[in-house]
Amino acid sequence: MEVIYVGIDWGSRVHAVCVLGPDRKKLLEQEVRHDGAAIREFVEQILELVDGDASRIVAGMEAPRGTMVEVLLDRGAQVFSISPRKLERFRERYSEAGAKDDALDAYVIADTLLSDRKFYRPIQLPEPEMVRLRQLSRTYDSFTDQARALGNQIVDQLNRYYPQLLRLSDSWHETAWLWALFEAAPTPQHAASLHPSVIKKLLKSHRVRRYTHTEILAELRKEPLHVAPGVVAAAAGHVAMLLPVLRAVHQQRKACSQQMEQLLTQACEPGDDNPERPHRDAALLLSLPGVGIHNGAAMLAEATMALQERDYQSLRKLCGAAPVSKRTGGRSNRPQVSMRRACIPRLREAVYHWARVATQHDPRTKAHYATLRSKGRSHGRALRGVADRLLKLLISMLTSGQPYDPARRLASNSS
Repeated sequence: MEVIYVGIDWGSRVHAVCVLGPDRKKLLEQEVRHDGAAIREFVEQILELVDGDASRIVAGMEAPRGTMVEVLLDRGAQVFSISPRKLERFRERYSEAGAKDDALDAYVIADTLLSDRKFYRPIQLPEPEMVRLRQLSRTYDSFTDQARALGNQIVDQLNRYYPQLLRLSDSWHETAWLWALFEAAPTPQHAASLHPSVIKKLLKSHRVRRYTHTEILAELRKEPLHVAPGVVAAAAGHVAMLLPVLRAVHQQRKACSQQMEQLLTQACEPGDDNPERPHRDAALLLSLPGVGIHNGAAMLAEATMALQERDYQSLRKLCGAAPVSKRTGGRSNRPQVSMRRACIPRLREAVYHWARVATQHDPRTKAHYATLRSKGRSHGRALRGVADRLLKLLISMLTSGQPYDPARRLASNSS
């Protein structure tokens, strides 16, 4: 049975598509609008080319998700994705001048699917739980970025006229008691007349033990900056308008975190031991030291296929833990090793924090980190080494189906 190769260049409003036969002859080339009727009509067209046998359709695109991916997978087609970097390299075969065109990209994807499919990653429909977890994880990161941006704006305004508040803490994107302190004393003039009982009540309600009320009052009542008339009122008013927005983002971020925790808790519950369900790996992943809810959610959502296939090499590349080596005909035969840049940023950040926390709470990981540092490795390089070992341990656990047990790990290393 002959197979057709479908290249799709994803667009927000219009998708360029190109369909090639096994002899590289163009069977179809057109644009598909991003609406339900147009996409359904396109799928029906390519199904007619294979007499309704969707298994003879091999489709490829850059985006690993979206309605085009989902409808083709739902019909039974084989769907693959490719990174933009690899597609750019493939494009150079077809245009020496470096032309960039949607129709050309669709043709390049279809043609290279026929000759270089090994460079494409197969896509599978994720489970509903994974779809929701991925969205929650990304939304949480989005809220975190928004909170940090708002916090940076507040810090910038306070630095203009009220640096005393900044000396208490610069984490304005997540420190709620500082917001209340600002509202109680928005200017140095208000701080000068602030009653100690207000600070005592504030510290007690927010359970702050880092400072006493006398220390805070002493800091707030230090000599203020001398600024031009109107600066204090303008900057204080700006901060007062930003705080409600920051509170709202903080509340939504907290609610998102709670939903992620609830979803992962449900995934860890016994009752369905089907190994084909990737979210059942949650219990094993979360048993490792340093993972936590947010890092675990990012790992499960962004590395679903690598975890499901127990593919250590793919996982360490996606997370940026696998180094990149270069060997040239220079003076030294030793390869040059550098950090991997081509990875998924969210996974890189997740394994970084996972490794960082593990070095603080797991004796074995802490010892490994100390060994790498003693060999002259930088902090970042040592953490990548720790992360690489943790990823290998994770794959071993997923393969065996056994949760993390520090006692068993120490025994296996001592034997």
